[in-house]
Amino acid sequence: MRFNIRGENLEVTDALRDFIMKKVEKLERYFDGSIATEVQVKLNVYEKDTKVEITIPLKSLLLRAEEQHVDMYAAIDLIVDKLERQVRKYKTKVNRKPRQVKAVNKQISSAVLLMEPEVDKEDQEEGIQVVRTKRFNLKPMDTEEAVLQMNMLGHQFFVFTNAETSMTNIVYQRNDGKYGVIEQNK
Repeated sequence: MRFNIRGENLEVTDALRDFIMKKVEKLERYFDGSIATEVQVKLNVYEKDTKVEITIPLKSLLLRAEEQHVDMYAAIDLIVDKLERQVRKYKTKVNRKPRQVKAVNKQISSAVLLMEPEVDKEDQEEGIQVVRTKRFNLKPMDTEEAVLQMNMLGHQFFVFTNAETSMTNIVYQRNDGKYGVIEQNK
């Protein structure tokens, strides 16, 4: 595992770096050699608070969590516990359900997509401004797994490739707490 540890408003000391690496590396036991190539860690210090964000891209899952606490080391402990709960929840859910996924001819990996509208010059003149664009590959999965991924990331929608139809779908959380699916036309 490679670590990219960045500090905002603080200098990342060797002791802090070692503490983070030691804690996060404990998560490797949940994976069969499929642990991420690079772990992103962002540390922030505010006047009376600290914030830690960790993102771990895996082959079949994107783990992400953030935690705020007065003590940086306590925040790191809390965030690693949160990530561990996410992994256990995901593994339990996936292992409980028999996998019936068709083989997809294309090489498709990792699965999170945040959609941003494309903006042409006319729209820019009207004040619409795209400030960030993200691109992700889509992993084939069923709707239930997509809902689980969306909830683990804390997002309100999630774009994925439907394993049964090989079409792009979107799951989203409705105002009543239930879920909806938007399917691509054939």
